[in-house]
Amino acid sequence: MIGPPGSGKTMLARRIPTILPAMSFDEAIETTKIFSVSGLLDRDQALLAVRPFRSPHHTISDVGLIGGGTTPKPGEVSLAHNGVLFLDELPEFKKNVLEVLRQPIEDGRVTISRSLVSLTYPARVMLVAAMNPCPCGYLSDPIHPCSCTPIAIHRYRSRISGPLLDRIDIHIEVPAVKYRDLADRGEGESSLEVARRVERSREIQLERYRGTKIHCNAQMTPRFIKKHCELDDAGNRMLELVTDRLGFSARTYNRILKVARTIADLDGSTTIHEQHIAEAIQYRSLDRKTG
Repeated sequence: MIGPPGSGKTMLARRIPTILPAMSFDEAIETTKIFSVSGLLDRDQALLAVRPFRSPHHTISDVGLIGGGTTPKPGEVSLAHNGVLFLDELPEFKKNVLEVLRQPIEDGRVTISRSLVSLTYPARVMLVAAMNPCPCGYLSDPIHPCSCTPIAIHRYRSRISGPLLDRIDIHIEVPAVKYRDLADRGEGESSLEVARRVERSREIQLERYRGTKIHCNAQMTPRFIKKHCELDDAGNRMLELVTDRLGFSARTYNRILKVARTIADLDGSTTIHEQHIAEAIQYRSLDRKTG
């Protein structure tokens, strides 16, 4: 999420666990084991039932994020297993810390090797990150003038490598909230209503992948993408045009298809149509700005 200070990025991130499907019994067991190994499980708590939400500070070390130590223990990425890992002020994290995230995001696990032992911990997380559009935070803001030079903006954004951005499915801009929206007393869609839609979509996905080792669209391999991401002609033409124009990598191309498949599921459609592809492309904001 890219937006100025106070636009609600952190609040949105903290709401995400409230709309996710409840953990299965197996997921609860996995999560409980990790917290137990880390010494974070309350004595009177037999089983964790709520998806974890972890939000480490940007000063965290690579060991704190990935895990390790003299006696290897899980890091934040494993403590967020089956839940949300939220990285606020993403460009403020040390570059080497961000780079060690690439493999866990891809593989869903972390292997920690020491001289006498090698341990593997699960790390299947929903990575959520937030950042300002520039160092001062007000690039393109209609009210607050931006004080950053183009060089400073480029340096700020380049702290996040292309390979890491490739591994983040959705890039969205979160604009400053206008007064009329703050003063609006109308009721929007509740988290419960959103959660019901998410649950229906997840049921579709569980049925789609029944008998396989994956459970949702995000886990699709290229083979499953070819099998389950059928586009209509208009959608095919749009994706080809945008991919050639912006030079999307193969990984970005596949992630657009995964997101479009999920949008189509939420829409109750077996085929991915042009509007589903268009929406998925809109969720690659940083690609479009740098393409």
